[in-house]
Amino acid sequence: MTIPAADPTVLALGALGWILESEARASRLLDLTGLTPERLREGLADPSVQTAVLEFLAAHEPDLVACAGHLGVEPPALIAAKEELSR
Repeated sequence: MTIPAADPTVLALGALGWILESEARASRLLDLTGLTPERLREGLADPSVQTAVLEFLAAHEPDLVACAGHLGVEPPALIAAKEELSR
């Protein structure tokens, strides 16, 4: 899968999809971000939720690298998307 690196929202949602493919990663996301499944669903279009998803990846380099590889982008693209969404 290759995601357009220029669109931070698309990258965040692609990253969320990758996270949710693993029950362990999904549980860790909820535990570490404080998001609930309901807030996650309701906030898909919310830049603060998207930022939280990317911050979760940025905090754990192995996941950041693996997710970037899955999305067909370089890890710095995910960090740049996080920065842009957090403005």
